[in-house]
Amino acid sequence: MSGGLLVAGTTSDAGKSVLTAGICRWLHRQGVKVAPFKAQNMSNNSAVVVGADGRGGEIGRAQAMQAAACGLAPDLRFNPVLLKPGSDLASQVVLLGEAVDTVTAGTFRELRPRLAQTAYAALAELREAYDVVICEGAGSPAEINLRAGDYVNMGLARHAGLPTIVVGDIDRGGVFASMFGTLALLDPADQALVAGFVINKFRGDLGLLRPGLDMLRQVTGRPTYGVLPWSLDLWLDAEDSLAYGRVLGRPAAPHGTDWLDVAVVRLPRISNATDVEALATEPGVRVRLTVEPAELAAADLVVLPGSKSTVADLAWLRETGLADAVLAHVAAGKPLLGICGGFQMLAREIHDPVESRRGSVAGLGLLPIEITFDPRKTVRQSVGTAGEGVPVRGYEIHHGYVSTADPGLTPLITAADGTGEGAVLGAIHGTHWHGTFESDEFRRRFLTEVARLAGRHGFRVAPDTAFAAARERSLDLLGDLVEEHLDTDALWRLIESGPPADLPFIPPGAPHL
Repeated sequence: MSGGLLVAGTTSDAGKSVLTAGICRWLHRQGVKVAPFKAQNMSNNSAVVVGADGRGGEIGRAQAMQAAACGLAPDLRFNPVLLKPGSDLASQVVLLGEAVDTVTAGTFRELRPRLAQTAYAALAELREAYDVVICEGAGSPAEINLRAGDYVNMGLARHAGLPTIVVGDIDRGGVFASMFGTLALLDPADQALVAGFVINKFRGDLGLLRPGLDMLRQVTGRPTYGVLPWSLDLWLDAEDSLAYGRVLGRPAAPHGTDWLDVAVVRLPRISNATDVEALATEPGVRVRLTVEPAELAAADLVVLPGSKSTVADLAWLRETGLADAVLAHVAAGKPLLGICGGFQMLAREIHDPVESRRGSVAGLGLLPIEITFDPRKTVRQSVGTAGEGVPVRGYEIHHGYVSTADPGLTPLITAADGTGEGAVLGAIHGTHWHGTFESDEFRRRFLTEVARLAGRHGFRVAPDTAFAAARERSLDLLGDLVEEHLDTDALWRLIESGPPADLPFIPPGAPHL
């Protein structure tokens, strides 16, 4: 067979990514050869994939997570177009893993036909190779001002003949209106592909909701395939840091007598914020994202995460008083971690003719290094060791590199080729590598050192926390939720046979395209 389905949403963060992953895991457990697909993603959270030519490329982090739900290694075709916002007006375009351009809203229109053609070709290849492809939309399919050039939502569904379900987040309120309104704003040909709805993040008495589900069916002629309950255990691999809230996950009680408090600065252009999720899986480690200088003062560890705009976000740190809070934290002898763009901010000087084009600017001056930006982007998976042979795996996505460093500066990691990576100076740690804390032994050694530096002598790492197992549990939970709370028989008929032929048109509908 060559089945397919599009999971659209009433809004961004309605639950498209997790529902797609859940359906993928459910099908995978049924023995179906299934793959995920998102024609175009806009996110600074990305994963590195090694392509057929051996070179590293980028896809959205959510599609890497969905690939894991399918039991697959990530593939560049799973997310052929990735837009990485560098400012409010411009985004870097990553096409089949490779950065090809930087565009504004105006210039994007000129590039869009090429992007659509690439996305359609990637989906066609996947449908040849897999029994089922579960596609994720972007934003809302009812963005009628963008419909003419759409190749991600109903434009994709129309091109590939994909039945579509629309998921809505009931936690935000107004879910029935948003579902009805989404459908009613689509033209007749688009509406003919929308087979029904899924409600996400429900908590309460389902009996109170059922009359609304019945009325929604009456006014739209379409069923609700199920109601997914709210779950606090679904927080790993968030596509957007805004989905996190303030505290990541549900911190388990410490093994020792002390907690570790970790404050992660929520930069305006934060990228790969998922780096700190592995820290949050450890018992007794409380990880929170913040923009408040006062919260840095109370933290044991401060993290400056990755950034798509290092120089601009460094200026924001200074404008908000967060830079002074970081310096005070270091002056008190407490540990600081910089990852990728955050690592670059710790330098004495940053030379950037590429990303910000501001030339040379002063860094925070906490590490005796200088950073220079290169037009060529480093995108690769990396392997090395830390300390006394502790294995570390990670990945790199950056334009900046360490161009000068004081002799004798201790690297944080020794790469497989013997070169030093990152730096350690007293309580200050920095690295360009993302994903290092998914290496369990490295994470435990790092947190033990952080506790010592912060004076948390009663903190003890758990000996058995395995990040890979935590991710698998999360994916299995998604599969369980789909199997237990959705009408999987009806979903299977939809995937196999397409939308029913007698779906009614709901006025007014958008003008026919």
